[in-house]
Amino acid sequence: MKRIFTSLLAIALMSCTSQNQSSKETQNDWTQLFNGKDLTGWDTYIGADSLGLNNDPNKVFSVAEVDGESVLRISGQQFAGISTTQEFENFHLQLQFKWGELKWPPRENSKRDSGVLYFAGGKHGVDANAWMRSQEFQVQEGDTGDYWGVAGGAFEIPVVKDGENYIYDPSGELMPFSTISEFGRHAIKNPDGESPTGEWNTIDIYCLGGTAVHMINGKVVMVLYNSSVVQDGTLVPLTKGKIQLQSEGAEVFYRNIQVENINSLPEGVASL
Repeated sequence: MKRIFTSLLAIALMSCTSQNQSSKETQNDWTQLFNGKDLTGWDTYIGADSLGLNNDPNKVFSVAEVDGESVLRISGQQFAGISTTQEFENFHLQLQFKWGELKWPPRENSKRDSGVLYFAGGKHGVDANAWMRSQEFQVQEGDTGDYWGVAGGAFEIPVVKDGENYIYDPSGELMPFSTISEFGRHAIKNPDGESPTGEWNTIDIYCLGGTAVHMINGKVVMVLYNSSVVQDGTLVPLTKGKIQLQSEGAEVFYRNIQVENINSLPEGVASL
């Protein structure tokens, strides 16, 4: 199946997004998920050393001051996750991230890595003893906006094949990505919208029903369809869940974490 999504539509989406954000901010319809003071509204989970839920002696997750404002610091020292206590459905999530300096084994020589997980649910630590079942907006140097299905998360994405890789292309063939798919569970964003390491980046994720839109710094880098989860070898619709941020071997800062309810996708996004 083909999906047509022209550059003109992408431009229209960015314009609409900017206008919508301005309007929403004026109307104070955003819900702030991080209060800048403490981790109220969030749960931490560290599977290593059986630390478990809300037991973080190494302060993997903390509040810090960066560029003169309070931010959420994720040290990266242990593979772990911090998740909202609230679930979300039909939403627009917006947040900003910036890489820190620290890197930790076993990824001290790898790209800096984190991730924004959405539709997260079920047990903690089912992936890498750290994260919940979810859909991942990859946050990694040079790869921000990629998709990974985490612990059974599944999407259909229009892609073209390049060697062993599947790269998002709005006019490509719609293919399934999951742990039970012959195509794997990873699709690569297109185009690249990430700012250089050390600069702030803005992430926007739109979720409406089973459709999601990945954006980085105002650019649409992927549109995903038919969100689902693998259960007993079959796919079940997945359209609601928590938001979880990953600690994955690199120091990273998040700020301005906010969400708003939506009842439509921005103009210009193709939907099934």
